[in-house]
Amino acid sequence: MTDPTPSEQRAANASLGELVSEVMRDVSSLIRQEVALAKAELKESASATAKGAGMLGGAGYAASMTVLFLSLALWAALATLVGWGWSAVIVAVVWAIIAAILFAVGRARLAKVKGAPQTVETLKEIPETLKRNEENR
Repeated sequence: MTDPTPSEQRAANASLGELVSEVMRDVSSLIRQEVALAKAELKESASATAKGAGMLGGAGYAASMTVLFLSLALWAALATLVGWGWSAVIVAVVWAIIAAILFAVGRARLAKVKGAPQTVETLKEIPETLKRNEENR
């Protein structure tokens, strides 16, 4: 017969209460570490998203003032060629196309936010960790 493994020796010498207590302590520690990791990852993602959104907002405001005056100038210039009514429609259609392009680009950038990928990976490892190891087989 082979010598008992260290885990088997520990199990033979410790009470069931001690073993359960040790397992609960380890599981509790694992859960605390996973929560801390998730908080750190989510804080980082939220910070990056907020900074990007703030910059987009500031750029949008500055650009809107420029766009307003350029649109008025374009409207007045087109009015001499096609009349006031049609020049307003042309300017509006141009801005509708620009808005659609900006919306598509902004949505694509927000879709790239990753969330908490490391937390997801380590949570997937927990069931494997709870299985018996080679030493106890």
